[in-house]
Amino acid sequence: MRYAGVAVAAAGVLVAAGAISYSVAGDNGSEVPSAASADAGFARDMAVHHQQAVEMSYIVRDRTKDEEVRRLAYDIAQTQANQRGMLIGWLDLWKLPKVSSDEPMAWMDMAGMASGEDGALMPGMATDAEMKKLGELNGRQAEIFYLQLMTDHHRGGVHMAEGCADKCTVGVEKRLAQGMVEAQQSEIELMADMLTARGAAPRP
Repeated sequence: MRYAGVAVAAAGVLVAAGAISYSVAGDNGSEVPSAASADAGFARDMAVHHQQAVEMSYIVRDRTKDEEVRRLAYDIAQTQANQRGMLIGWLDLWKLPKVSSDEPMAWMDMAGMASGEDGALMPGMATDAEMKKLGELNGRQAEIFYLQLMTDHHRGGVHMAEGCADKCTVGVEKRLAQGMVEAQQSEIELMADMLTARGAAPRP
């Protein structure tokens, strides 16, 4: 079953996350990344990106009784909350700020990719209006909208994680980013199947 494979992949990322949560500078010995580095930029931006995914997932769990969607939403919320805690923890350990005056994704030379309007600070993020709409839908309509929003969210997250896997210098962070790419790509495929089963499809 495809869901079982995704769950195993997500669990693998969580195990890796726990194993590296105490590392300050990873494979760089005593060298700590700068506030302007890709390592710090990814940690800041992905923490924000993940927080919205957690919020969306808990919203849909209250809007449907479908166990498949509720299970997926729970796993996404738990995985991304754990990873978010790690990213923020690294910033603390590196003694770097959790916010920056730079635009989101400036660390990967893609500042301005999202308009930032209505809460959509980075590619894939839902707008405030879309979050409100999700909280007003029920049953199958909520399931479909959640799966579409989360597919978009994962696409944006994969793009950012690929950027860190390429540009970050802290080994443990690069490996976490690559794990995010693999797990979220698997979930994108799973959500496409779930949408098809509900007579819908991902948004273009």
